[in-house]
Parts: sequence; structure tokens; C-alpha cells
Amino acid sequence: MKYYFMDMGLRNSRINFRQMEVTRSMENVIYNELKMRGFHVDVGNLTVVESKNGKPVKKQLEVDFICNKGSKKYYIQSAYMLGTKEKMAQEIKPFLKIKDSFKKIVVTLDTPKPFYTEEGILMMNVYDFLLNPNSLEL
Repeated sequence: MKYYFMDMGLRNSRINFRQMEVTRSMENVIYNELKMRGFHVDVGNLTVVESKNGKPVKKQLEVDFICNKGSKKYYIQSAYMLGTKEKMAQEIKPFLKIKDSFKKIVVTLDTPKPFYTEEGILMMNVYDFLLNPNSLEL
């Protein structure tokens, strides 16, 4: 279970400023923005079966946010930095296992401008996401 705070200052004060992780703070800010935009937000967990040494192995994959508002639905991953191909693959892997056609978005700090990957996943900078109320429609 994940918890998000409406006021990060109160959160930081409550834990005596011990955990100042930028990745968690960015995820919390994205959650708050989605709620302010009127979305119902859930965390998604996928169970996938992969083959390892010829044997089936169950793995849990997480989608940071599944957002619903009316007929609109978005899958969103929060990733502070995507510095390597391995990190990029880790972030989009859950999206590749979801077989519907709703928009899939990765929000990062190191994406210079919004673009779509070959798989149809929208890559977006956190500032573009926060400053443009229509950013999910790009």
C-alpha cells in the first residue's frame, strides 16, 4: 500500500526531515496534480508469468498510477531519471503487458520535450506535465 501526502511540508516535518528522496517527492507531486485535475487514482499491480530456465515464474509489475475520469483512462509511470536503456525498459515493461488501448505515459525529469516511443508510450517532462493542464492529451 502506498500513501501520498497533500502537504509535503507536513510530511517532511512529521518524519523529522529524514527522508528527502526526490523520486518519492516527484511521485507525490504527480499524484496530487492528478487528484487536483479530478481523476480517481489507483496504483496498479500486474502479475505476469515469465519463463526462466524453461520454468514459469510469476512476477509482480507495478504501474504507479491508473487514472480514471469519466470515459478517460491513463496509465502513468513516475521515473525521476531514465539514464540507461535498462531503466527505460524497467519503466515501460508494465505498459507492454497491458493489452488495452488507453494512453500510457512516463513522466520524468530528464525528458527534454514530449515524444512518443515506437511502442506508442508518451514520454514527458514533469514540468510539461505540471504546467500544461492538457498535458495528458498531447
